[in-house]
Amino acid sequence: MNHSTQPDTSAVLPYGLPEPVEAIILAGGLGTRLREAVPGIPKCLAPVAGRPFLFFVINYLRSQGIQRFHFSVGYRHEQIRDYLAAQFASLDYSLVVEPEPLGTGGAIRLAARQAATRTIAVTNGDTLYRAGLAGLVHSHRTSGLPCTIALKPLQHFDRYGAVDLDDRGLVTRFREKGYVENGLINGGLYVLDRAALLEESLPETFSF
Repeated sequence: MNHSTQPDTSAVLPYGLPEPVEAIILAGGLGTRLREAVPGIPKCLAPVAGRPFLFFVINYLRSQGIQRFHFSVGYRHEQIRDYLAAQFASLDYSLVVEPEPLGTGGAIRLAARQAATRTIAVTNGDTLYRAGLAGLVHSHRTSGLPCTIALKPLQHFDRYGAVDLDDRGLVTRFREKGYVENGLINGGLYVLDRAALLEESLPETFSF
């Protein structure tokens, strides 16, 4: 079951995260659509404002209280390894290399085995949604459900698929791309229970 919420800034605790949380950053994509613009590098290292995009993702999560990271990597992972070693030498992190493409779900599950906290934040290495993570974790823990999704409200859009909720805030449908006057989109930021990810019933390869 998926639980989602629009981050409630009123729930953000003044001292930061309400419990220890480690982060998984998905950085194993092939970057097929970006290869003409930035050939030969993983898309999370594509330059934005003079820095690899991954720089901004890492520092956003650090600003939200994350202290340990797990990078799920595959395509050209050596470049990501070298970048982290050179630019984030003091960062507490692990590099989890997919032996073969596992899908987003399989990649998250593999990286979750390296985590120690009961709650895990997951985001993409090539997208950034600056939601209040402390409020999201608080909402997640209050819900008692295994997965919470940060949603972003938008108007007049057709580039993204919309997310439908019921009156309890539970996801009822992920819609395909199409024009929406007012709606919610998946912000690409999740809070998950590590134990649910490691259940034996989950396959090794699946799409999150």
